[in-house]
Amino acid sequence: MATLLQCTPFYHSIPPSLLPILNLSLSLSSSFLLLLALSLSLTSTIGFSEGANFLHSEILKDEAVVRLNELGKVSDAQEFLARTFQSPASVRAGNLIRLWMEDAGLQTWVDQMGNVHGRYEGLNPSEKALLIGSHLVLNISGMLGKLRRPVEVIAFSDEEGVRFQSTFLGSAAIAGVLPVSTLNVHDKSGVTVQGALRENSIEITEENLLQLKYDPDSVWGYVEVHIEQGPVLETVGLPLGLVKGIAGQTRLRVTVKGSQGHAGTVPMTMRQDPMAAAAELIVLLESLCKQPEDYLSYDGQCTASTVQSLAGSLVCTVGEISTWPSASNVIPGQVTFTVDVRAMDDLGREAIIYELSNRMYRICDKRSVLCLIERKHDANAVVCDPGLSSQLKSATYAALKRISGEDLDDVPILMSGAGHDAMAMSHLTKVAMLFVRCRGGVSHSPAEHVSDNDVWAAGMAVLAFLETLT
Repeated sequence: MATLLQCTPFYHSIPPSLLPILNLSLSLSSSFLLLLALSLSLTSTIGFSEGANFLHSEILKDEAVVRLNELGKVSDAQEFLARTFQSPASVRAGNLIRLWMEDAGLQTWVDQMGNVHGRYEGLNPSEKALLIGSHLVLNISGMLGKLRRPVEVIAFSDEEGVRFQSTFLGSAAIAGVLPVSTLNVHDKSGVTVQGALRENSIEITEENLLQLKYDPDSVWGYVEVHIEQGPVLETVGLPLGLVKGIAGQTRLRVTVKGSQGHAGTVPMTMRQDPMAAAAELIVLLESLCKQPEDYLSYDGQCTASTVQSLAGSLVCTVGEISTWPSASNVIPGQVTFTVDVRAMDDLGREAIIYELSNRMYRICDKRSVLCLIERKHDANAVVCDPGLSSQLKSATYAALKRISGEDLDDVPILMSGAGHDAMAMSHLTKVAMLFVRCRGGVSHSPAEHVSDNDVWAAGMAVLAFLETLT
């Protein structure tokens, strides 16, 4: 079984004091994914379903919180939690996770993309492995010895794509879908992905990058636990929900070039102002994504059903904007901003990008400025595997029933608007995901919070799922 654990650097601005149960790390699967440090010493004769094991589940809860607190103190900044791909804090966090893996009895190593691996062969090492991610560290002495499949824990080196504007660096390498050209992508300081790895004594070439891909015939499936990053579970009053699918994503970088000048000497009618043009482009994006039916025309590919699907899932965001030069008395010569477009319908998302690009170019022509639109990231929508999801749902139901002592109507089924490592891993194997409730649906914020009890519930659901493999 295996646990496999973009623009400017992204920082989770969360003071370590506010991190009782929050992150594994920004770069060891950096998208606010919930780290479950499942450190139990269960006897080989006691299983999840036996009431005598309830005390051990309390140990699970306490140990998970302790380890999350410990990881929360590993940061590149003092005021908040910041760990990006191959940063000093990221490396320290990886070393800590590797130590926990070894304490759990796993064989460990770090691959050429900085992913931290831990493997337990189980009773049948030749069986296909189950991959469980993101951020799961397992130490279940009794259960490990009874697992029918190999277990491999992989803390992915990067998921958010903050430093290099390229998401899923770690999981995409394992899945075999990371372009070799990614090694030459550079951050704002001019350091390449390859260079960042080399700074930490990891040598990677195009050849051994390709060798990181797992053989699909060696993998049975992939399961990932993540905070919801939304308000649904809190609204329905349940700690856990099953994920049905993940929205597709496109990230653009838009550069608008005009004519730089003095703010007081260039007449308004003679300006080629990239800032004013960028403002109009951003308002266009908002209007298009709020009312796509007013902009898209029906043809052989873009149908009424496509537009209807966008109405329920389409979201668009400008997350970053910068100017050059940046001065209060200067008309800038260049403005750059990012665009993030997400939707469950891939064809609809492409229709939005096409329409947006055409209208942006027309606006720039009208304003006599140059416009460059670069696609920095694309990921198709992912539908979770029905069979694997059913197993995970049953395990989740059992865990929630055990915790509450009551029968539940059902486990909520959710869609994910945020991207996850499961998107990359779906190119390799079948995937399933479990969401964990977060307070107010808030994420990527110092206010992000998951309760100790919900960490406990997620851990118990994973244990129940693992027991199906014994």
